[in-house]
Amino acid sequence: MTRARKALIDLSSTSYYHLIARCVRRAFLCGEDKYTGKNFDHRRTWLVERVKLLSSVFAIEIAAYAIMSNHYHLVVKVNRQQALSWSNNEVIS
Repeated sequence: MTRARKALIDLSSTSYYHLIARCVRRAFLCGEDKYTGKNFDHRRTWLVERVKLLSSVFAIEIAAYAIMSNHYHLVVKVNRQQALSWSNNEVIS
């Protein structure tokens, strides 16, 4: 059963969170797919650049990351002070 984000994130407990995203149906994120012979290593660079961009847009700092063949892990820190310092217009933009 899914839960609302406000029930999942409690910044008074910790500002660090471990996130995981995986591919399904034997899809490959990075590396060489032994079933098709295709190499998907180009996606690793794309994923790292995308995570950097998103962390600069949101009040999130990347503490650690690992990119595997079919999933990735992120350890992020929510920068509460930065988020609270933004004006309404900054949040909207």
